[in-house]
Formats: sequence, structure tokens, C-alpha cells
Amino acid sequence: MPKNSSILLVGCGKLGGALLDGWLASPTPPRLVVLDRHRTNEDPDYTTVRVASEIPTDFQPDIIVLAVKPAAADAIITELCITLGQRLSRSAFLSVMAGRTCDGLAAAARSAGINNAPVIRAMPNTPSAIGAGTSGFYVPPTATERQHTLCHDLLCAVGDVVRVEHEADLAAVTAISGSGPAYVFLLAELLEEAGIKHGLPAPVARRLARGTVYGAGRMLDDCPEDASALRKAVTSPKGTTAAALDVLMSPDAWPTSISKAIDAAARRAEELAG
Repeated sequence: MPKNSSILLVGCGKLGGALLDGWLASPTPPRLVVLDRHRTNEDPDYTTVRVASEIPTDFQPDIIVLAVKPAAADAIITELCITLGQRLSRSAFLSVMAGRTCDGLAAAARSAGINNAPVIRAMPNTPSAIGAGTSGFYVPPTATERQHTLCHDLLCAVGDVVRVEHEADLAAVTAISGSGPAYVFLLAELLEEAGIKHGLPAPVARRLARGTVYGAGRMLDDCPEDASALRKAVTSPKGTTAAALDVLMSPDAWPTSISKAIDAAARRAEELAG
């Protein structure tokens, strides 16, 4: 990412913390200030403050990353705009919150007296903490090329970035990749439980389940074939895999439940937009 960039990270929970870990591990980490009222630890690689008034007076953020609960965003933006004032003259907001729209967040800034701060949106996921994130990314026309590039580089520092042309597409991004790691973790959890049920020692079941998920993910990343082709390649006719897939691929099993799950997550993301 560009040297000498200044980033204010607002909120350092699961996702904010994952982003922070990824940025600190990058070859050229930015100057970072973390604003989180629950975070008290100090680290020489960044500055931690609990309220906006504690932000160093010489700190002028290029990007303000909003990683708070969606319902808290307006109050946080108002506090930042009032406290930082003209120090926001070159800043853009990068929201990694589900649901909240660019227009809605920009309106909160305008109500606090800041009329020209663009809002860029992204939906990363928690594997960003180990540099293996996948982020959907939307940039409105109001953002400058420098702001666009800096936000893109921030996300690239923690994994892969997929740009979408329409902000509404972020609801689907949230449902698939933003929430997606939880679905994969659930699969590993269920495989482990099934192994124990069938008599395997718990450590063995865990190692087999996690190793299988990891290996399959590596194949998906490394191989050019479609996922369906990889599935078919490991499925011998009338074999053990086919017997399992007959259950998982029955009309009322995975094809229906996965679709319903993604629909539910996307619908919730749209509800959070207000």
C-alpha cells in the first residue's frame, strides 16, 4: 500500500481486528490510529484511543475505516466530524459494515457539517487476518482516484478484492463471502462431529475435518476447473462419495438449504440498510 498513508480504524472487533492484523503484517503498513472504546492495549505499531477527542492533533486521516455496528455508525460519524473538522478535508470513509448505504452514511456526515467526504463500501471477511480475505468493493463516482486506489490497496493487503459496479450487489457479496467463512466453519464442525459419532477419537476427527476443508479450498484456488468438475472427479459411480452426495444433493437438502441461507443473509443485509 502507499507509504505514508494515514488510516483511522473505527471499531476493532472481529472484522476490524482482522483487518488490523492483516495491515500490520503487510510490508508497508500505514500509519494507524485505532478508535475503540473497549480496546486498552498499547502497541508500538499503532496508536489506540478510546474516544475521538484523544486522536493525536497532528493526525489527518486519508481513510476512515468504519468497522462498527451499523446502528452506531451515525453517532460515530457525527462525533468524528465535530472533533476532526477540517482535518477531514482530504478524507474518505471506507465502510465495511453490512447494509448501510453510501448515501445514508454521507447524509450523517453532512448533518454534522462535512459535505465533501466520499463514502466507499467494502465487505471483507475474517480470513483477512491471515492475508486470505475476500472483499467485495464498491466505489461511488464521488471518490477521487487516490481515494479509490488507497482503499483498494488496503483491501488487497489482506487478500483478494472483487469490485462490483452497483452498490446493491453488496447484499449478495455480504451473504456469500462476508458471511461465507461461517458456513465453511459449520461444515468443518459437522464433519468433526460425524467423525466422533462414527467412533473416531476427537483429535483425529478434528484433524481429518479441518485438513479436508483446507485441502479442498487449496484445490479450488489452484485448479482452473469449475467446482462442479472437481466434485465429479472425486465421485466414482456407486461409490462412497456418490452415496453421500445422493443425500446432500437431494432436492430438499443442500441445493435448497444453501439457496435459502443466502437469501436470508442477503435479505438481512438489505434490512440493515434501513
